[in-house]
Amino acid sequence: AYDIGLHGVVYQVNKWDPKQFDRTKKLADADYVGPTCQYCHMRGGHHNVQRFGTVYTSMGMSMADRGAPIWKEKRDHWASVCDDCHSPRFARENLQALDEAVKDAGLKYRETFQVAADLVKDGV
Repeated sequence: AYDIGLHGVVYQVNKWDPKQFDRTKKLADADYVGPTCQYCHMRGGHHNVQRFGTVYTSMGMSMADRGAPIWKEKRDHWASVCDDCHSPRFARENLQALDEAVKDAGLKYRETFQVAADLVKDGV
């Protein structure tokens, strides 16, 4: 998702330009043209990447309950990261769109596996 999104495209186009991504600086001191994976997932120098992951592994990508209290905590963390550069409204709307896309993808994922299971039953 990062690589094909706006942030990832900005990174891919500029990653070799030391004026845009000066890797000699600590991440906290860097003034990059766009966020890297580390900016969002390792914010504040934390090395627990899952802390700012979009899903708790135990929930499963397609089965995550976006209304669960644990999800609200993650959502609040993510919104605070997005707020570094964007408005709170922008963060909320885009995170909601991401939720809908993950939900749709999860349904298609399960449907696909059901089709495959049915084909196996039919001897295909």
